[in-house]
Amino acid sequence: MDVNNHNHTEGRRRWVVAALIGAGAPWAWAQGRDAQPWPQRPIKLIVGFPPGSSPDTMARTIAEPLAERLGQPVVVDNRPGAGGNIAADAVARATDGHTLGLMINGNLTIAKILNPATPYDPLTDLAPVSLLATAPLVLCAAPTVVARGAAVLQAAREAGGQWNYGSPGVGTVAHIGMEMIQARAGWRAVHVPFPGNPQVIQAMLRGEVQLALLPPGLALQQSSAGKLQAVALTSAGRSTLAPEVPTLAELGLAGVQLEIWNAVAAPRAMPAAHIERLATALAAILREPAVRDKLFQQGWQVAGTAPQGLARRIQSDTARMREVIERLGLRVG
Repeated sequence: MDVNNHNHTEGRRRWVVAALIGAGAPWAWAQGRDAQPWPQRPIKLIVGFPPGSSPDTMARTIAEPLAERLGQPVVVDNRPGAGGNIAADAVARATDGHTLGLMINGNLTIAKILNPATPYDPLTDLAPVSLLATAPLVLCAAPTVVARGAAVLQAAREAGGQWNYGSPGVGTVAHIGMEMIQARAGWRAVHVPFPGNPQVIQAMLRGEVQLALLPPGLALQQSSAGKLQAVALTSAGRSTLAPEVPTLAELGLAGVQLEIWNAVAAPRAMPAAHIERLATALAAILREPAVRDKLFQQGWQVAGTAPQGLARRIQSDTARMREVIERLGLRVG
């Protein structure tokens, strides 16, 4: 066999499949690398944060309906650590054709920028599947903080290095967001990373950490119970997810606008046809009123994009966050 000719033919065939998918051919997913039905066994959905975290809750919300649409079980596999990068690396290295990752934006954008030693490159080792949902972050204060509202910002400034702030890991958007706030507000609080937000909250309730940026679902759950104070949002304007919470700009701290998001990604080697089928299934799931309501209650506004939509978001956020990281001189590792 002429190997060069074979490789050329194979490459041409994959290009045609990708072009058909991009054109929206409804049957294109069935014309993949081989004629075998997919998936052929259970799907593993790896989450880089512990049970009870926001990404874990979202993963468990979509797992059952995704299993129904794919005809195979979807098993959530928690692998916390390094702000979700341990799990992202596991997805990048997977070769079984049935492994996915539910990831936060940091894993898909800034991981390699913050730490060149990160073992995977989000732009070359992972394939975008779908942007699931977005939300602003909520600046929260621990019960030991007696100040309220805008006074929290002043109290943090006066506390200097005596206050700590928590995050679900080095290099997460919550970590970078707090560094952005510190740069704008003149804080010097000490960063304390944790495996996930549940551990951040427990540390706040114990008085070990005074401040944190939390997803709306977790923040409002704690503030409604009178445990934490929801101080301000990182969005440009007020959000329907937390309409009673002011923005940082309303409290006099302009220039900090951040959004978190969760997305599904696959190993780069996964065939485009399989990725398209996954994206189509996820978009359909996120259109279901029951799923939309569940995610809204968790503090998310659903998206459900095609792979190309997630790719564009990754590109734009990477450029924006790179500028912030370089301006603040942030480095990890």
